[in-house]
Amino acid sequence: MTAKGTVSHEIAIGEAQRAIEETPSEPFLPPQVGGNYEVDPSVISAFPVPGTQIVNAYNYGESLWGKTAKVVVRLPSGETLNYFLKVVSLGATGRHMCEGEYESLKAIYAVSPDFVPKPYAWGKYKEEDPETYFLLTKFRDVGEQPADPVKLAARLADMHKRSVSPTGKFGFHFATCHARIAQAVDTWEDSWCTLYQRHLGHVMDLAKPILKWAEFDVVCMLTLTKVVPRLLLPLQAEGRVLKPCLIHGNCWDGNTAMDAKTGEAFVFDVCSFYGHNEYDTGNWRAPRHRLSNKAYIKNYKRHFPVSEPVEDWDARNLLYSLTFNIGNTIYIPGSQQRQVVYDDMTTLCKMFCPDDLRAEMSKLEDATGGAEMKPSAPKPRSYDGADEEEEEEEEELLS
Repeated sequence: MTAKGTVSHEIAIGEAQRAIEETPSEPFLPPQVGGNYEVDPSVISAFPVPGTQIVNAYNYGESLWGKTAKVVVRLPSGETLNYFLKVVSLGATGRHMCEGEYESLKAIYAVSPDFVPKPYAWGKYKEEDPETYFLLTKFRDVGEQPADPVKLAARLADMHKRSVSPTGKFGFHFATCHARIAQAVDTWEDSWCTLYQRHLGHVMDLAKPILKWAEFDVVCMLTLTKVVPRLLLPLQAEGRVLKPCLIHGNCWDGNTAMDAKTGEAFVFDVCSFYGHNEYDTGNWRAPRHRLSNKAYIKNYKRHFPVSEPVEDWDARNLLYSLTFNIGNTIYIPGSQQRQVVYDDMTTLCKMFCPDDLRAEMSKLEDATGGAEMKPSAPKPRSYDGADEEEEEEEEELLS
C-alpha cells in the first residue's frame, strides 16, 4: 500500500502482543475495605461543609501510585456521608496528578454529573515529609467492573457529544497526568493532528532514553512525521469538521464500573483533554483489557458514528493505542510492551510510508555495520520512595 492509500480492513493484533496478552476471563475483584486510615488535618479543612466531623476512615481498594480511603463523615445537620480520598506521596509529580485529576473530574462533572464522582477538593498534606497531596471526591460504590458495554458506551458517547471546548479548539488548560506522565496537552490547537503529534511525541521522547533502541527511534520519527499526518489531517480536510470532545483519557477496565447503588455506569481516574472522541477507544484495542470485547466498540459506534474517512478507522485506532502502550512500557513495573509498540509502529509505517521505512532502516544498517540493536530492558524501579535520587530523576523525566 502506498503512503496515499487507504485502509479497508482490520489490522490484526500483532504476534508479540498475542504472545504476552490474553483477555482476562475471571471476574474483576471489587475494591475491599481494609484497616483504619488516619486522615490529615488538611483534608478535614477541605470538607465542603464546615463543621463536618469524621466518623470512620478506612483503607479502600488499591492504587499503584498512592493510597485510597473511604471516609465516613457526619455533617452538622446529623446526616452521614461518604467521601473518597486519594493520597499520593510523589512530591511535585503527586501534586500534578491530584490537580490534573481534579480539573478533569470538574470538566466532566459539568457535562455529565452522573458519569463521574463529584470532585470536592485537592490539596497538600500538612506533613512535610514525604511531600504528599490528596484528592477528595464523592464516594461511589463500585460494583461490577468493567462497566456494562451497553451502558458505558451510551454514557461515554453522550459525554463526547454534549461536551463543548471552551475555546472551540483541541487541548486543555492543564497538563493532566496519564498515571505519572504529564501529558503534553496543555495548549489549544485548531488542528487535532498538531495536538496529537505533540502528545504522542512527548510520550515517545520519554521512552527513547529508557529503551536505547535505534530502530525504535526510527519508527517513532516516521510515525510522527508520516503516519500521524496521513491519518489525522484527513479528519479536517475536504470540508470535514472535527468536534473537539471532552475525553476520559485513560478509559480501561479498572477505571470503569457499575454503581452498586444506582446500577448505572460511571468512570474515574480520568486524565482529560479535548480531542478526537475516537481517542478514548484506543485503549480498548489491547487484548489485556476486558474492554477489548467487541461489544464495547460496537455499542459505542451505535451512539457516535465513525469519523470520515471511515476506511481509516482501524488504523487510527492502532495509532491511538500507542500512547497507552508506550506509557505502559515506561511506568508499569515488568511491562513487556516494548516489542508491541515497536511492531505496531512498524506496521503503520509499512502501510503508509514503506519507502521511507526501507530508506531509514537501510541508513541505520549502514551506520551500525548491519548490527541490530536490541531494546534495553528498563531498569527495575521502586515506587516506594526508597531511592530518593532515582525518584527525583524520574520525576523530572515524567513531568
